[in-house]
Amino acid sequence: MASNPTSAPILFDRALLRARLDRARRGGPVTFLLDRVREDFEERLQAVTRGFANVADIWTPGELLQKPLINRFQSIERIDVAASEVLPLQPESLDLAASALALQFVNDLPGVLAQIRRALRPDGLLLAAMIGGDTLTELRQSFAAAEAECEGGVSPRVAPFADLRDIGGLLQRAGLALPVTDVDRVVVRYDNAFALMADLRRMGASNILVERRRTPTRRATMLRMAQIYGERFADPDGRIRATFDVIWLSGWAPHESQQKPLRPGSAKASLEAAVQRAKRN
Repeated sequence: MASNPTSAPILFDRALLRARLDRARRGGPVTFLLDRVREDFEERLQAVTRGFANVADIWTPGELLQKPLINRFQSIERIDVAASEVLPLQPESLDLAASALALQFVNDLPGVLAQIRRALRPDGLLLAAMIGGDTLTELRQSFAAAEAECEGGVSPRVAPFADLRDIGGLLQRAGLALPVTDVDRVVVRYDNAFALMADLRRMGASNILVERRRTPTRRATMLRMAQIYGERFADPDGRIRATFDVIWLSGWAPHESQQKPLRPGSAKASLEAAVQRAKRN
């Protein structure tokens, strides 16, 4: 059978993602990023004056919608991470689609955003936070340098992350109106690279790339990676830095009540006239 050239490439093993998240939950998860996102989510949603009856929490690895937020909703459907990226949502069934720290592990993000758009009622809101940008750039660089030095090659270690401009374009492509994106950069300090990797494991965020290395990393490579990390990304006190970029995205299902951009040529005054007035003043 011929392959479909328009299908999204399979980058992530989502069955493994589910297993890693379950393992992290059983072992006591590290939740500082999710806690930060939850607080920010509450503030952002409280700034929206309209009510939301039917809500879906999509793939969040933990609790996102809690009091006092839940008092604003009639029903909340929680969708757990699965190998499939097909969302069990009916068309125009939601007033709010929420997701925290999950969309970065989606193989077909345009397709998932399109599914969410179809599930939103007119004037329904998508509000989500995902990892992106320069997240874990220090770990990525340190592993690449150590592997190149010790093993003569580089294997995929850290997932590729979308940047802010990419996400804004995908929201528009999905047909969402009034798209907004911004980044919350969080820099966390650790005693060493191994402490960072232990936290990633307890977040359920260790390597799930399909093309990941399947054999154990050599001890010499790991030690050299930690050494390079300390040399390049440590503060004067010896502790290392780890960057996490949280990309916030929001968009609305189109509705006639929403503000519309001006039509080309409909402005009442020209830019040239405004410049001339400024010069005279």
